[in-house]
Amino acid sequence: MAVKIRLKRMGANKKPFYRIVVADARSPRDGKFIEEIGYYNPVSVPKQIKINDEKAVKWLKTGAQPTETVKKLFKDNGVTEKFEASK
Repeated sequence: MAVKIRLKRMGANKKPFYRIVVADARSPRDGKFIEEIGYYNPVSVPKQIKINDEKAVKWLKTGAQPTETVKKLFKDNGVTEKFEASK
């Protein structure tokens, strides 16, 4: 089973809010997920990003593949460095 770390869209029309979730690669974007590990609000000023580092590193260690956007969010928040240090 391929596991991905990706964004799940929430919020109203033209006011997106995203949850960072761990999900099966075959499930739909806003469908069933395994675990929620954070959120991202690009509309607010400044942008709000909260990621549970421990859960993110745990899933990266088990082989979950982050999407490009989530990789960027992880890099900006230092999750990538924590993952590299824990290897």
